[in-house]
Amino acid sequence: MASLYEVETRVLNQAVKRNIKRFPEDFMFQLTSAEFEMINQGALSQMVIKDQPNLKSQIVTSSWGGTRKLPYAFTEHGVTMLSGVVNSDKAINMNIAIMRAFVDVRKILLKQSNLNEQLTEIKERIGEHDVQLNELYDAMENLIDEKIAQIKWKDRERIGFKIKE
Repeated sequence: MASLYEVETRVLNQAVKRNIKRFPEDFMFQLTSAEFEMINQGALSQMVIKDQPNLKSQIVTSSWGGTRKLPYAFTEHGVTMLSGVVNSDKAINMNIAIMRAFVDVRKILLKQSNLNEQLTEIKERIGEHDVQLNELYDAMENLIDEKIAQIKWKDRERIGFKIKE
């Protein structure tokens, strides 16, 4: 992580210690000795870790080659929080990018919310239009029924005296 943010490991560790309240256990945790041994047995060195951009977690070890304490591992949230507490150009730029991404996601969600409101309004309008269309259909049926009644009246067989013309 120190190499990612372009600072010395001790500087990163100091930044974490100064801001320890910002790193709950779902942001950062200390490896157990068994976990650390497993990493060392896998022949992973700090150089290999630093050269792998797709690595999901990062391990902080001291730059002098040994470890005084077991190293820390940072979750995705911890890596994000580190960008706000480490004072390097790389960390600052990363923090700015994260904030911009957060704002962009919020804008997208607001647009989606607005779309949901618009869909609801359209559904209500369609419902109102259905009522109005049904009333219109009823009125048209009544007019047709009246026309049929008038035609039947004219075509009916007459009773009574018939006048010859």
